[in-house]
Amino acid sequence: MHAPAAPAPFPAAGHAQPSAPSHELRAALAGVRTEVAKAVVGQDAAVSGLVIALLCRGHVLLEGVPGVAKTLLVRSLSAALDLGTKRVQFTPDLMPGDITGSLVYDARTAEFSFREGPVFTNLLLADEINRTPPKTQASLLEAMEERQVSVDGTPRPLPDPFLVIATQNPVEYEGTYPLPEAQLDRFLLKLTLPLPEREDEVEVLARHAAGFDPRDLTAAGVRPVADAALLAHARAEVAQVQVSREVLGYAVDVCRATRRSPSLSLGVSPRGATALLATSRAWAWLSGRGYVTPDDVKALAHPTLRHRVQLRPEAELEGVNAEAVLDTVLGSVPVPR
Repeated sequence: MHAPAAPAPFPAAGHAQPSAPSHELRAALAGVRTEVAKAVVGQDAAVSGLVIALLCRGHVLLEGVPGVAKTLLVRSLSAALDLGTKRVQFTPDLMPGDITGSLVYDARTAEFSFREGPVFTNLLLADEINRTPPKTQASLLEAMEERQVSVDGTPRPLPDPFLVIATQNPVEYEGTYPLPEAQLDRFLLKLTLPLPEREDEVEVLARHAAGFDPRDLTAAGVRPVADAALLAHARAEVAQVQVSREVLGYAVDVCRATRRSPSLSLGVSPRGATALLATSRAWAWLSGRGYVTPDDVKALAHPTLRHRVQLRPEAELEGVNAEAVLDTVLGSVPVPR
């Protein structure tokens, strides 16, 4: 995810002038990146993506090889936002009740009581979600969609905010249960954590040599600079960000172009188009504007759409990937001026 270039003014003349986002709210969320950077080196784009997901009440698929600080990133984010977090290691024998919770018989009262599962938190790290069978995957995705857990016919609401950050290992597929396209489509963003640049990796080692303990974020200086109430106020402002008819049309044209791409067997659905609108509005707000530009749509197209398209087998054999197809689509769709 790259910061968009300075755009031409939107909306067009004749539209009501949008109100500017609150500087205090934006400054607090910008401070989250600073706090996370005290523990995690060189993953600013992923932090921005996670903040956007929180602003949009969406969920994130996080992809990266082992050892690139996925767990540390989530723990640091929760500390900077003063939110609860839990981690579940997904395995082939994990049952739905291990995530959502279950009824437990109390011999003293001769009654059943509900014991909450780890899903009852603000930030749930679902580690290696593709290692657990579809039945368990589905129980988590239901909680993501409905934001509640139903056990024995009783719905139990999940905390607000509630964000699932599911991880996948991109290099090891043996013994896994890949998420079907319909389930992938329910994740707002797919973020990739690359291996660090040399200087960043040297900095990681320097911190460890100086005594950094990834299990003690307080000692690393990570402190809360925002909270759930601030996020709620920020979400309310994001909902007021204006989008002109021309920019709406541009977002739709980008999504429709993926459905016509000869390299894809599955293009972006209307749900994907609404996700692109939501993330573009959040990015515009974080950039200090009360309106969305085409550059905001471009900036969020890759993380919002890369997991919503499916390559044709012949395209994969030719070495084409989703990123290249999206680049081609963005280059072919006329940009409104």
